[in-house]
Amino acid sequence: MSKIPLSELLAESAKVIQQVMAGQSLSSLLPMVNDNHRGGVQALSFFGLRHWSRGLALSEQLLSKKAPNPLFKSLLVLSLVLLSAEDFLALDQEGATEVPTDMPSYDAFTLVNEAVKATTLNKKTAAFRGLINACLRRYQRETKELLSKVWQQEEVRYNFPQWWIDALRNAYPEQYPDLLKAANQSAALCLRVNRRQTTMADFKRALSDAAIESVQLDEDALMLTQTVAVPQIPGFTEGHFSVQDLAAQQAIKMLPLQNGLRVLDACAAPGGKTSQMLDHYDLDMTIVDIDERPLKRVHENLERLQLTKAHYPDNDAYQIRSLAADAADISAWYEGQPYDVIMADVPCTAAGIVRRHPDIKWLRRPEDVTNTSDLQREIVQALWETLKPGGYLLYITCSIFPAEGEQQASYLAEHLAGAQRLPALGQMLPLADDKGMIKHDGFFYALFKKAD
Repeated sequence: MSKIPLSELLAESAKVIQQVMAGQSLSSLLPMVNDNHRGGVQALSFFGLRHWSRGLALSEQLLSKKAPNPLFKSLLVLSLVLLSAEDFLALDQEGATEVPTDMPSYDAFTLVNEAVKATTLNKKTAAFRGLINACLRRYQRETKELLSKVWQQEEVRYNFPQWWIDALRNAYPEQYPDLLKAANQSAALCLRVNRRQTTMADFKRALSDAAIESVQLDEDALMLTQTVAVPQIPGFTEGHFSVQDLAAQQAIKMLPLQNGLRVLDACAAPGGKTSQMLDHYDLDMTIVDIDERPLKRVHENLERLQLTKAHYPDNDAYQIRSLAADAADISAWYEGQPYDVIMADVPCTAAGIVRRHPDIKWLRRPEDVTNTSDLQREIVQALWETLKPGGYLLYITCSIFPAEGEQQASYLAEHLAGAQRLPALGQMLPLADDKGMIKHDGFFYALFKKAD
């Protein structure tokens, strides 16, 4: 297979990032990229979005007026992100030689030439090849002066929008620099062993035989220490594992689950916690999500993991039903038989998983925190009506904003009728341990019991 020209990858990545800045998610955009280009475009887009603040600040110094159009702006900023990456690395790490694993490596001469070529690949940028060439070469001439100017900005140092920096500083005055730094690192792949299909020992042996290195995190979880395409991992087709972050895997440990319970997994997609519960217990499971498409993914995952009802036809305790419905509108889906356990993995800003989804910090707005908090209350208060007396509800978000975490849990404890708040993990922060390893994403858990 011939090597794909960098100019083509730059042009496609710039278009993808422009669409992100217009409000679309990477997860919806990347599948539309040509199969042969997708890996390269994903790598450039992820790195570009992680360091966008830096390229943007440099572009504002280099352009004498507003960029000619959004696509040119995206291409220029992305090119500056790549051209300045090693220079900023020296400032970030004060001369340390360790290079981030996701850092693209292109010599400056090639990068400038390919960026100029990239302008010719789209009619919206074709007239501005001279402008991008001038900006990039000026950066090369004036690197020290330009870096000195932009490094004064917090958005440049931390690579996040200012409102996000301020929010974390207010919430975590001692930890916010480390949280922001961690969120800009690429995340290792975390897997959960499917207990119904294999054992941790057998799965680790299969990984070792395939020369895939891993670190075991607990009885079911391990983290890969190298990049591997998920379908290429041994046991994928046979359903021996799921991709699931360590923090997400903790949910099952806080619930008093046992065989035969009636369980509701609300806002269930993509189904990681659903499959985890089902590979541990025989449950009467109801899955609710607002959209048919993610529910289809849940069923595809359950089929791969051999966890559908068809795999256990004679087990009366093992039942699965799914409903595409608004969890907050119980009149549309609730049939009147209450649940023993409810998993309320509610919509949130996803502020705890930015290292896996770097577009999140550019898609979110300050008002989103308030809006999602209101929606979470609406959903949980509705679900509470479907919980039987003596039952348990686990409130979950993948956020590190207190409005979606402890503040929300305190509100629910006061406003859910007959609610007793029980011990749970609370706020899990995605911080590096003493070996520099970030073992999990940012999650929040609160457990409530309904009075008998």
